[in-house]
Amino acid sequence: MLNPWPALNLDDWQDTYATLHLWTQIVGKIRLVQTPWINHSWHVALYLTAQGLTTGPMPSGSGIFQIDFDFISDQLRITTSDGHTQTVELRPRTVADFYRAVMAALAELDISVQINTKPNEIPDSIPFEQDDTHASYDADAARRCWRVLLQSDRVFREFRSHFCGKVSPVHFFWGSFDLAVTRFSGRSAPEHPGGVPNLPDDVAKEAYSQEVSSAGFWPGAGLGYPAFYSYAYPTPAGFKHAPVQPEAAFFHDELGEFILPYNAVQTAIDPDQVLLSFLQSTYDAAAHLASWDKGTLRQTWFK
Repeated sequence: MLNPWPALNLDDWQDTYATLHLWTQIVGKIRLVQTPWINHSWHVALYLTAQGLTTGPMPSGSGIFQIDFDFISDQLRITTSDGHTQTVELRPRTVADFYRAVMAALAELDISVQINTKPNEIPDSIPFEQDDTHASYDADAARRCWRVLLQSDRVFREFRSHFCGKVSPVHFFWGSFDLAVTRFSGRSAPEHPGGVPNLPDDVAKEAYSQEVSSAGFWPGAGLGYPAFYSYAYPTPAGFKHAPVQPEAAFFHDELGEFILPYNAVQTAIDPDQVLLSFLQSTYDAAAHLASWDKGTLRQTWFK
């Protein structure tokens, strides 16, 4: 039996991570231009599947197509509602080569798509068609990351079900390469300052136009290790000093959010419970300190 929570050492797959991040941006940007805008950019996200990640159905003229990363068979698969399929092999190849292969596959299916080829949320990024730098793909590492995302998605969905207010889907944001779920208090928030690398300030301002408590999983580029996170916007006074669970969780001053190293979940006797305790306790801290109406927002039928 495969360990449902596999080990994930960032040092072992950092180059693959960087390449895969950019590949997901190419696919995510296709979803961005093909689907109607939804508040907080929910229309751009990808979703976990039993094989990998998917865009879900997207319109093209009067037809529908879908793009799926399949990390079991190491393929990117593009399928259409009229029964046609094109695949792109997931293997060591440059971002530029992958971009050309995806666009050629779409053309074979008579799907015309034009995207902004400048990566988002990555400093000093290279346009996809010019990127011959990132070319790593370790299939085993990609599968391990996907399995972590898959288990996280399952637990996040459980956590999401406890809330009856406005709450996001559990979705994968390719800009920052993280899985996230966000709860809303129902109140507006101060204008976000923006300043996210290669992301229009208007997008960030709209995304954070309402008061939130958000949690997710991030493989850890910049942090040095994979971790779960939880933050509040705006950050209520005293949030960083709030008691949270489990013991391994801590407040990261530079990031401005609580962090739970993935290793603390992966090695736990009951990983689900450890992760749920982090999600619930950090939300409780945010909601209490910001005076959310927790009684109204909680699912009263939940046991």
